[in-house]
Amino acid sequence: MIDGHEQVLLSALMNGARELPIAPEDFSSPPNRKLFECLTNLENRSLLALTDMLRANGQLEAVGGVGRITGISMLPHDPDSFEYALDCVREHSHQRRAAKIGDALRNGSITPEDAAAELNSFNSSHRNGENQSVEDFPEPISEVAFYGLAGEIVRRIEPHTEADRAALLIQTLAAFGSVIGRNAHAIADGARHSMNVFAVLVGETSKSRKGTSLNHVLRIFERADEQWSQNCIGHGLSSGEGVIWAVRDPITKTVKNKKTGNYSEEIVDAGVSDKRLCVQEGEFANVLKVMSREGNTLSPVIRSAWDSGNLRSMTKNSEARATDAHISIIGHITRDELRRLLTETEAANGFANRFLFLAVRRSKCLPEGGNLDAEDFNGLVIRLHQAIEFARNAGEVTRDNQARELWRIVYPELSEGKPGLLGAITARAEAQVLRLSCIYALLDHSTTITLDHHRAALAVWNYCERSAKWIFSTATGNSRADRILMGLRIAGKSGMTQTEISERIFNRNVSSRGLSDALRILQRSGKAKCIKESTGGGPRKRWIAR
Repeated sequence: MIDGHEQVLLSALMNGARELPIAPEDFSSPPNRKLFECLTNLENRSLLALTDMLRANGQLEAVGGVGRITGISMLPHDPDSFEYALDCVREHSHQRRAAKIGDALRNGSITPEDAAAELNSFNSSHRNGENQSVEDFPEPISEVAFYGLAGEIVRRIEPHTEADRAALLIQTLAAFGSVIGRNAHAIADGARHSMNVFAVLVGETSKSRKGTSLNHVLRIFERADEQWSQNCIGHGLSSGEGVIWAVRDPITKTVKNKKTGNYSEEIVDAGVSDKRLCVQEGEFANVLKVMSREGNTLSPVIRSAWDSGNLRSMTKNSEARATDAHISIIGHITRDELRRLLTETEAANGFANRFLFLAVRRSKCLPEGGNLDAEDFNGLVIRLHQAIEFARNAGEVTRDNQARELWRIVYPELSEGKPGLLGAITARAEAQVLRLSCIYALLDHSTTITLDHHRAALAVWNYCERSAKWIFSTATGNSRADRILMGLRIAGKSGMTQTEISERIFNRNVSSRGLSDALRILQRSGKAKCIKESTGGGPRKRWIAR
């Protein structure tokens, strides 16, 4: 387990300490305080400059010596983990200061008024630091996305919750797509697209009010379709076999009649008649963890659930299968967990791009909570119920001429492949926009996608794309390449040769091919450049982070 304070120090060395919303006194140990203070005053971010400054100030041994500084610089790359570590450092500092004020208040060395003023002072600075740490958070979702009934539902809930309005919207769309079943569909390039949506809300921390947003949405859908609420909501994705079992077809076996000797089919399990399943994963990190286990079949089954709804496991002892299953997924996770747990395989094999990832955060502070019970939702519930009944029998959804013209304009960009991890995550853009636009149309009691429906869907997708950049753009999708990039940034303008990369970053525990592939990824994505140096013999390649 990497020390959180050292993760923050590593970030300070790599990106600069002055940009971080913390101060030296936020560190609990004197060596870390001294080291961070030195990093704050450092102009040239390199190990050599740092050790020279500490040595000149007589502080080198006090911070743990050259060995410790080198150790921090060589920490394994855990994408974006310093975000979580930063929160921990600041939270612990907050607790220490609050405890000191409490002690001073108890022993009478400070008045209650002064204690309150001091608490308010550093609470304010604590909040300001949080705001500074998320300056790269995506621009808010466009108002265009809040079209029609879905937008009205969000606007009625929003004043009474701290949840992000983007979270309220996507979960309203996903819940509607689930509750209406498989009948409504669109056809694109010969493929049938039902209205099931996979969405993951990605917060900066666990306090982004992701779960709160879902609870509010479900309260309305419970009233619109009680059967769906009671029978079609599930939790705990752990295996492909488990998913199939939840929506299984009747299971039969061949039985021999002892009297006649004839064989017949006998139903041994009635199966599940309602194929709708809305899976809610408040801890989507657990899903990614179980998928990484050898032999786990969850990933291919989830991919098939998004594609066709025809599910079957190749596991020897699994008799269950499912046809025309209508599975939707709503997951919640933090950015750090997602980047750490989403494997290269799942990013590349199409699992991730079947999901819509939306950046969410707490929208406001309501110390007393909202008063949603005082809202009269009867009119909205009736309209939602009517839209659900219409959509269940809607059949194929198509575009009108104006929407078709807009689609012709945006399709080339939506379908264009992008390089790197971000490109892999957003590679199913055109299919996602199609499903979202159909849902907006069906909420409007229409089997025809209009300009308004199309624009709303594009607004949602644009926010998903901005969110994906916020989540994934600093990573490459290759763990070796990410680790090299971190090392090159620490090395600064001097960079490293391929031999130095192998020795310093991997302790020579990396194959030549694996190293070359990782460097090629960095070069193609524009994150590093290669400079050839003359040596008297063959040229030497030096790699420098851009």
